[in-house]
Amino acid sequence: MKFTRNAKAQWQGSGKEGKGFLTTDSTVLSETPYSFSTRFEDEKGTNPEELVGAAHAGCFAMQLSFLLGEEGFTPNTLDVAANVNFVDGEIKTITLNLKGDVPNISLAKFEEIANKAKEICPISKLLKAEIELKTSLKNI
Repeated sequence: MKFTRNAKAQWQGSGKEGKGFLTTDSTVLSETPYSFSTRFEDEKGTNPEELVGAAHAGCFAMQLSFLLGEEGFTPNTLDVAANVNFVDGEIKTITLNLKGDVPNISLAKFEEIANKAKEICPISKLLKAEIELKTSLKNI
């Protein structure tokens, strides 16, 4: 399977006083505001770190569900909270807190499959990805 997903960001103004908007092709995010205050303070809006956390939690939960299915288990629920820890300008760690309701599975088997999901989830692997950059400037 091969596909491309698209998202756009627009930033206006300086880093601290400016503001931005995020939009995804699915329109789940449509000119969703973000700013210094939504990222580093408590203003309502989103920020890159919580979006990374949501993506990681969602990807991991789906990957785990597939792996459980391959082993003959069907989860009732998989609740995943991702804690993205930003320290001194860098995401240092992401902690995935998993609560599963999976009938007829032992804790050891659940942990084994969950650890495999953590390793092969595409968002987990993203941290090792090559990053391509394409730039353009208006009026040049």
